[in-house]
Amino acid sequence: MHNFTLLENIAVALGAAFVGGLIFQRLHMPTIVGYLLAGVAIGPFTPGYAGDPQIISELAELGIIFLMFGVGLHFSFADLWKVRDIAIIGTLGQMVTMQALGFALSWYWGWSILAGVMLGLAVSIASTIVMLRGFMDFGLLNTSHGRVAVGWRVMEDIATVLILLVIPNLSTSKVPTDWRAIGTALMAALGFMVFMLFAGKRFIPWLLLRVAHTRSRELFILAILAISLGIALGSSLLFGVSLALGAFLAGAVVSESPLSHRIASDLLPFREAFSILFFVSIGMLLDPHYLMDNIKPVLILTCLVVFGKFVVAGAWVLPFPRPARTALVVAAGSSQIGEFSFILGQTGLNIGLLDKNQYSLILAAALLSIVVNPLMLRSIDPLERGLRKIKPLWHWLNRHGEAHAPVDASVSDHVVVVGYGRVGTHIVDVLGELKIPYLVIDFRIERIERLTHKGVPTLLGDTANSDILEHAALRRARLLVVTLPEEASTELTVAAARDIAPQLQIIARAATRAGVIRLSNLGANLVIHPELEGGLQVVRHTLLHLGFPIQEVRRYAETVRKDHYDVLVKAQGEQKLLRELLDTSELLDISWRKIPEDSPLVGKTQAESLLRVHTGANVVAIMREGNLMLNPPMDIVYLAGDQLGLLANPEQVETLEKKYFSN
Repeated sequence: MHNFTLLENIAVALGAAFVGGLIFQRLHMPTIVGYLLAGVAIGPFTPGYAGDPQIISELAELGIIFLMFGVGLHFSFADLWKVRDIAIIGTLGQMVTMQALGFALSWYWGWSILAGVMLGLAVSIASTIVMLRGFMDFGLLNTSHGRVAVGWRVMEDIATVLILLVIPNLSTSKVPTDWRAIGTALMAALGFMVFMLFAGKRFIPWLLLRVAHTRSRELFILAILAISLGIALGSSLLFGVSLALGAFLAGAVVSESPLSHRIASDLLPFREAFSILFFVSIGMLLDPHYLMDNIKPVLILTCLVVFGKFVVAGAWVLPFPRPARTALVVAAGSSQIGEFSFILGQTGLNIGLLDKNQYSLILAAALLSIVVNPLMLRSIDPLERGLRKIKPLWHWLNRHGEAHAPVDASVSDHVVVVGYGRVGTHIVDVLGELKIPYLVIDFRIERIERLTHKGVPTLLGDTANSDILEHAALRRARLLVVTLPEEASTELTVAAARDIAPQLQIIARAATRAGVIRLSNLGANLVIHPELEGGLQVVRHTLLHLGFPIQEVRRYAETVRKDHYDVLVKAQGEQKLLRELLDTSELLDISWRKIPEDSPLVGKTQAESLLRVHTGANVVAIMREGNLMLNPPMDIVYLAGDQLGLLANPEQVETLEKKYFSN
């Protein structure tokens, strides 16, 4: 009989995480909490199925590597430099302050000195993933306030990586701390960083470009996995540094490649899957009985994390020349702890700096802070309005400048364009030329930054995986145009938009004929399939060149779109229109004829020519010197060289030719 222990644990862990994540997503709460509670459910402290913590923890190591690789991949020294003053000094000041408060609380509880140090470190570092996801949901990520908060998190990430180097050298034994070993570890880490930034920065992007030229997606993904895992493992074996630091630097080096966005996209499924196992493994360590028995210290620590960090982070922003809203945004984004606190706590548990009860306390406080964090983000606007009412206080808090109005309060009667790729760019260019207001939503920061510099209203976020559409003022918009190439993302976007604004006109782009039908069923008013649309345009021009009336051809094209591009002409409405088109073409013909110099029409008005009386034909347009006149007035004088648009049947055209247009 086969031993399915590994597969069994993976299947159960992912299945439980899916159920937990789905439940919390439906409750509009962070899915990370669902993953943690899934770990609690299959952990050794709860009845029912018990997973193997050792196996899942080993798999979770991959989650740590991919998480840190992802952080490095989105790391930008340029972004950090723009907010270097507040990011460096403010972040370090907040970490030191929270370290002191955490240590003071541990001293009050009677913990050891090293355990107090670990508690202070754990509460001083917020979750990058939780903050970024929350900022996308609330439309804060592409604001000036959001950029400061991101720089804040980057500095925390760097500090955490350095802290992870030092912690393994600490010990609870009576042996004095080996500062030489710590110095050696730091020098090894520095040597590894120098090696990666000089040698790796040149070789790895070059290698990825060569692999990309093979046009094999499988080889490209294998190269990414080999680089991320290989460098992380190699850094540990050869330089003695942590897997986390190795993965972080690997991501930072790869971010220099022009293919970094493709790399991030291809790596995403692996990062999400294994990071979920990481959170499940953390949840398996949480003892619910301990939580219930120690509810008071759990709530005290949670209040320190949520409200203490809110006040401390906001206070460290105030000395810098930033609007008061920046302090509120940074404070709300900082009022939680997450994955790095888990890693720090787990490291402290493994080397004996923390016991299981202390670690469970950190886990419980982290879980509760993640649950409460969306409420803290939602409180930014009400808190700002309340502070504005206290005018002397607000004047002092906002002494460096006024915060900009949110995007959704500054636009109306606009077109919302989701996706600023090739199609979206063309649409935006046309709207700009026509002076039609528009708002662009995209998940790529470099695209949003380009538009923001031009003064274009933008939102940074993934419309398929967040609540970003809530901030696009859809109820006041004229139109929503979804140009995303991924059909699944388009479907989620259309469904969400239809729920928000039931009367909104929606145009969506589909990749398959089946997608055309699904998007129509989800509420899109018009679905465009680029490939089939090209075929329809060929049919349209063919019919026009064959002399069929333009209005009837346009009706036919619209019917084909409504019938989801059924090119086999099965729909009854399409068959009826084709019959009408054929009947009309037999009765009428729109023809263009040029008036020669010796024509009897020259010098006469349309009323005087009596064309309709003599032939039965109608003049519906005149082209004169490149200018088109539709439905010309009866007093217009015909000139030689005018081209007349005539609505007539074949017999009438023949009469016109003989009487007025023959040379």
